[in-house]
Amino acid sequence: MPETASTTRAPDALLPSLTPLLHEWLPRQRWFAGKGRRVTGFTLEAATELLPLDGPGTGLLHLLVRVEQPSRQAGTPADCYQLLLGVRTQLPPRLAPALIGRIRQGPLAGRAVYEGLRDPRLAGLLYERLRTPGRTGPLRFHATTALPPALAPRVLDAEQSNSSLVYGDSFILKIFRRVSPGANPDLELPLALAGAGCARVPAPVAWFESGAATLGVLQPYLRDSRDGWRLALDALADGREFTAEARDLGRATAEVHLALAEALPTRRLALAETEQLAAAMDRRLHAAAQAVPALLPHVPGLRAVFAAASGAAGGSAVQRIHGDLHLGQTLRGSDGGWAVIDFEGEPAKTLDERRSPQPTVRDVAGMLRSFDYAARTHRPWNADWATRCRAAFCTGYAEAAGADPRADPALLRAYETDKAVYEVVYEARHRPDWLSVPMSAIERLAAAR
Repeated sequence: MPETASTTRAPDALLPSLTPLLHEWLPRQRWFAGKGRRVTGFTLEAATELLPLDGPGTGLLHLLVRVEQPSRQAGTPADCYQLLLGVRTQLPPRLAPALIGRIRQGPLAGRAVYEGLRDPRLAGLLYERLRTPGRTGPLRFHATTALPPALAPRVLDAEQSNSSLVYGDSFILKIFRRVSPGANPDLELPLALAGAGCARVPAPVAWFESGAATLGVLQPYLRDSRDGWRLALDALADGREFTAEARDLGRATAEVHLALAEALPTRRLALAETEQLAAAMDRRLHAAAQAVPALLPHVPGLRAVFAAASGAAGGSAVQRIHGDLHLGQTLRGSDGGWAVIDFEGEPAKTLDERRSPQPTVRDVAGMLRSFDYAARTHRPWNADWATRCRAAFCTGYAEAAGADPRADPALLRAYETDKAVYEVVYEARHRPDWLSVPMSAIERLAAAR
């Protein structure tokens, strides 16, 4: 992260004046990763006026703020969040839902602070800044092509760990809320895929960063596309097969993997690495069983799955992969073609973990679990539908890759099991009514030989 740098008039007084508002507002944001843990303080990493705060008009303040929480793991840095705050003397009624609060003291005393992305003027200013590459304070803006001017912005409300703006139905800007030093895979991998000539992933056209941290990426918006999760649910509701779509999606996934292997380094797993991989899965299983006792009867069978992978995975190829692949990370266009999006990886993992080479079957396992989830939304549960989709996906993958992921059953089963264990903990904590979905997979996988 950059050293504290600021274009504000009184940076030392700025954060103390905002602290009471951030204490209330930040934990309520759905992209805030520290929910349920007490916030004890803030540290200002950088403050930049993208629109000057002088005078009574509107200002736009870009902040990088570390959030101190005492329950984080020892030795790990506090999470750093990117905030874009609008500042006005008077907030118009249309922006009332975006209000964070009024500042009581400091350089902005008496002024209203609000979520800047909800203000079309400020969201438009961010796009204009991307159109003109260069530097503003610690922020650096880049573009790969000339962008059209004055596209109307709108906020997408479907995001979870980030925020997204659509500009004129032509481009989508993803703004990373929790940022870390290093290139974000959602910029790094699409750039590499574009360089390799892979058309399955929208190529970045602009981005901005601070120091080594990626802050936001602008890509073409595929407005005539629908996400794979919704398409699968529609097929189930209509009693239709989804195998042709699943087979095409398998081909698209393999094409992405082949292009990543061409663009970025690959290697083979040493035996010690496979043992470490299986041991990490085993540790996650142990922790999950302590949190969700329903797992306990299945632990011996699941540990056997991981042990089999440890013995069979030596020499397996590893490369950069998607890292969080499921139906919701895919788009099918009106021409029937599939695109793969959202290469950020699992947000809960560190950036180093998300950027590390992995076996491609990890992505395959994620998609297989997604077909199970889709089938479970239908009443009665259509298990055969999921089985056919899973087989079709693997067949399509084999057709494009020249190798069938089912040919490495021990490693594929281990990754699917690891994913199902994660799902059990998630559902037990957040959606108990859905716990039966991953538990049915746990029962199947623990009994498999």
